[in-house]
Amino acid sequence: MAGIVAGKVAIVTGAGRGIGRAIAHLMAKEGARVVVADVGASLDGSGSDAGPAQAVVNEIKAAGGEAITSTLSITEPANADRIVGAALDAFGRVDILVNNAGILRDRFFHKMSVADWTDVLAVHLNGSFYMSLACARRFREQGSGAFVHMTSTSGLIGNQGQANYAAAKMGLVGLSRGIALDMARFGVRSNCVAPFAWSRMIEAIPADSEHMKGEVERARALKPGHVAPLVVYLASDQAKEITGQIFSARGNEVYLFSQPRPVRTLKEPNGWTPQTLAEAVRREAVDALTPLEGTAEYFDWDPV
Repeated sequence: MAGIVAGKVAIVTGAGRGIGRAIAHLMAKEGARVVVADVGASLDGSGSDAGPAQAVVNEIKAAGGEAITSTLSITEPANADRIVGAALDAFGRVDILVNNAGILRDRFFHKMSVADWTDVLAVHLNGSFYMSLACARRFREQGSGAFVHMTSTSGLIGNQGQANYAAAKMGLVGLSRGIALDMARFGVRSNCVAPFAWSRMIEAIPADSEHMKGEVERARALKPGHVAPLVVYLASDQAKEITGQIFSARGNEVYLFSQPRPVRTLKEPNGWTPQTLAEAVRREAVDALTPLEGTAEYFDWDPV
C-alpha cells in the first residue's frame, strides 16, 4: 500500500537526532522523499557536525527511501532559500515543512544573558520563520502545502528556567496561526505539535523538584517514535481540514489544546477605577484565573 504521504517531499529541520530523526524516518517510510536538515550543533547551539544528518539519510536509503542532507544553519535567511532550492533540485517540489530544529540555554530569568535570549529565538522562532517563508512562496504557487511547527508545553503551560525557550515556542504558536489564516485561501495548512519524548533536551532539564523528578522519570518511557505519527498525519492530505490547531503527543495519548479566548467578562457602564476593578476581579474573576503551575505539575499522571 502507498504511504500516507506518498509522492510528497518533506523538509524536516533538526532531523539528525531525536524527534526530528524519528519524523524523517516515518516520513520516508510513509512514502515521502525527505530533506534531512541539521547543522549538527550541540544542545546549546555551538559547533557543527555533518555526521548526524548523513547518518539519517544513509538509514533512510538503506530502508529503500529517498533522502538528501542539508547542514546549512536555518538562522540565516538565505540558507532557508538554499535548503528549499536543494529540495527542488533533488526532487522537483516541496510539500511539507516540519520546523523542529532547536537549542536550549536554560537559565532562571534573573540570570539569563542577552545571548541566551537571542540565540534561542534565532533558531526556534527566526529560523522557523525563514524556513516557512521560503516554503510559503512555493506552496502558494502550487496551491498546496503543510507546515508542522514543534511548540512546547514549556510555552503553553510553563516550566521554570525556560523563559527564552517558552517565549520562542509560544511565538511559534502565533506564527502558525498567522500562516493558517493568511494561506488558507491557497490550500496551505499550518499546525503545531507539542511533543513529549525523551531526548537530549529533556535530559538537560534540571530535576531539582519532586514534580520535575517525576516528570523526568515519566519522560524516559516516552520515545520520539510516539510523536512522529501525529506529525506525519498532520502533514498528509488526510488532515486537509485541520489548520491553525495545537496538538500534543505524550506516549500513546494525543491531545488537542485549547487556545486563548476570553473566559470571563467584567462590565462597568460608568467606567472603571482601580478600586472598583480590584473589587470586581475579586468578586467575579478570581475563580477563573489560570493557576501558576508548570508542565510537570499539570501532567502529573502516567501516560498510556
